[in-house]
Order: sequence, then C-alpha cells, then structure tokens
Amino acid sequence: MSRQDTFKLGLLLFPQFSLMAFSATLEPLRAANRLLDREYYQWVILSPDGGPVVASNGIPIAAQAAFSAVEGIDLLLVCIGLDPLQVQAYPGLRGRLRQLASRGCQVGGVSGGPFLLAEAGLLDGRHCTVHWEYSDFFAARYPRAKLQQDVFVVDRGVFTCSGGTAALDMMLHFIREHHGSGLALSVAEQFIHPRIREQGDRQRMAVHTRYRITSPRLAEVIELMEQSRADAPGLRDIAARVALSTRQVERLFQRHLGRSPSQFYLELRLARARTLLRDTSQPVRAIAAECGFKSMSHFSSSYRRAYARRPTDERQPQASPPRKKGSAPGKRPAFRKNKIR
Repeated sequence: MSRQDTFKLGLLLFPQFSLMAFSATLEPLRAANRLLDREYYQWVILSPDGGPVVASNGIPIAAQAAFSAVEGIDLLLVCIGLDPLQVQAYPGLRGRLRQLASRGCQVGGVSGGPFLLAEAGLLDGRHCTVHWEYSDFFAARYPRAKLQQDVFVVDRGVFTCSGGTAALDMMLHFIREHHGSGLALSVAEQFIHPRIREQGDRQRMAVHTRYRITSPRLAEVIELMEQSRADAPGLRDIAARVALSTRQVERLFQRHLGRSPSQFYLELRLARARTLLRDTSQPVRAIAAECGFKSMSHFSSSYRRAYARRPTDERQPQASPPRKKGSAPGKRPAFRKNKIR
C-alpha cells in the first residue's frame, strides 16, 4: 500500500508509437483516480524534443515537455511502436535515463520501449520482455538482457511490457502494488477485463490455437521453428529434438497444414524478415543473417517469390496514388494501412 499523497508518471513517446499501448497505460490510472475520488496518479506526456508526436495510426499527441526537462517524476515509461532503433537518433536520452534511474526514479518500457532501456544498459542481467515481433532482434542485439516471452515483466523496479492490451495488465499490477487487489479488480471491471494477466502469462496464443492443429508433436516442431534465430537448425535436428523422424515430421505438416516443413519454415523466416524490414532500420544484410539466410542471393530470390518485390523495396517510400482531376492537392486518404501494436 502506498503512503505517498500523489504518484507522478512520465510517459515518453516516440514517433509511430502505439495509441493502443498509450491508452492502456494511462486509462487504468484515470479510472483508479475516479474510484479513489482523488487525483493520486498524475502524469506528464513527454517527447524527445518537446514537440507533438504522431502515433502509428496518424493521430498526433501533444507533448507537455521535453524529456530533458522533466523533473519530479516517480516512474518513467518509454512507449515506442514502429522502428525501435530510432532511439539511436537521440544519443543524449540514454544518459538522461540512467541519471533518472540512479536518483531512484522507476523506469520501464512498453512495446518497443525496452530497446531504449537496453541501450542505456538498464536491462543488463535483468529479466525483461518486448513485443514478440521484435524478440529475436532484441535477443541478438542485447545478449546481457534476460529476455522472456511474458506479457510484462517487473525485475528489481524495472518494468517492461510487450505492448497493446498487455499495458493494461501491467498497470493493474502497478495499481495493486499501490492500493491492493480490491482497487485493481474494480479498475479491471471498469474496462470489462475479466482476467488480469500476470507476469508469467505468455504474449502469444498457443501454437495449436494459432494454426488450428491438434497434433502436440507438430506444435512442438513449430515452436522450435519459431524460437530459432540466425543459427536456424535443419529439419533433421528439429525432428530429433521431438523424437520423430524427418519423414514423420513431413507427414504431419502435409496432413495438418498442407505443405512441407521446409516451405513452412521458409515462410516463417520470410515473415520475420518482412517485419524487421518494415519496422526497423536494421541493414538488409543483417536482417537476412538474423533470419537464418546464408546468402543475400538466396534471401532476395526467396523474398521476391513470396512477396513479388525485393527486400530493398520495403525500405522505399510508398508512391502517392495519382490525384483525381479536380481533387484538392495534399488531401490525405481517409484510411492509412499502418501496423499497430
């Protein structure tokens, strides 16, 4: 139970942040204040330079201060959506983050936010999590961090959260630590959230649910494929780990998924590469190696067959559609196809 009169949160936003994660972070605190009938939780919206920040769905959010100017906060949460390595464009933030942490301010990251914490060395030796799309990249880049696949992780005062609705669960945990489970449950009910997920709950649905398969052995094989990184094991090695022959694995894939294990494995690695190409600034060659491709030629040809475009095309700005005669110049389309996490 907290004995403070107020608790102040700083929420640091980066361009293309997730509005879902942003709302799921702040709304539980607003609801808690309403149920407490006082403004116990206070917050300030920050950006690297103090200017407005545009979310991944195109909605701008006005910042109240620059990160360098903030003082008197009890917890800083970093919210990053697309391209988590954009933090490298702000080298001064790492030192500032370490300074706040050394003064007793709690720190945390949501969605891609753990990248900034890791860049600052605050996740070395700590258990942490990050959005599942970035987990392979994160694990390879920050081997000193103890990455887990949980919805959120709290380790010695450092909060990390996979993003999206998981931020709601993390903040409910936070409220429970301050005011007990009664208030946390009441806030959860306000948001029609019947079960508060805990640290230890996995981010993704179980393999058998996602692929609609009933074979436990096939699910094991797919899990091993999803967990593989640059040193992608061959089919023979994967089959041996689940005590099957390669022929048995091939039959399972054909029976349940209608394709060969090698084709499925390739599709899995290409999808992972596509996410990294679109959502990070990591070099194309590094992405190919990270996704288990031994040569650029193999990666490029496989990518073109799968998506009818070159890997480098994912880095090119999308051409604007031709303007209809008589339409107003500069008018934006009604919908934008941005990925939100």
